[in-house]
Amino acid sequence: MPFIRITLGKSIEVTQQQRLARRATELIAAILHKRAEVTAVQVITAGADAWCIAGDAIAPMLIPSHAELFITEGTNTPAEKAEMIAALHRALEESCGPLPEASYIVIHDIPAGNWGYGGLTQAARQQARLGL
Repeated sequence: MPFIRITLGKSIEVTQQQRLARRATELIAAILHKRAEVTAVQVITAGADAWCIAGDAIAPMLIPSHAELFITEGTNTPAEKAEMIAALHRALEESCGPLPEASYIVIHDIPAGNWGYGGLTQAARQQARLGL
């Protein structure tokens, strides 16, 4: 199950948050070939008081947004991941407007034995599909 956590630097309407979550799900399915029906997306807002750059509070117009994607290691190419980062950045800008440069998108490649859902690791799911 891919997991995407999006932290926005500014508040947007709930309907916009849901649209962003749907768009992130569409992108991870189309670009990284993940199953949309098991993709979880969390969209939260963290205002100016939750952010620092170089250890200092930042001006409201410089508040970044951030996204993390958790996928199974070895399932995507560097080119696919680069395309995903660019596409999700565009989706964030469509939702929030221009993003400060400190807005990061991180793709975590996690070994199949180190994460899972439904009480099973991804490795156990792979073995079950292969009949092992």
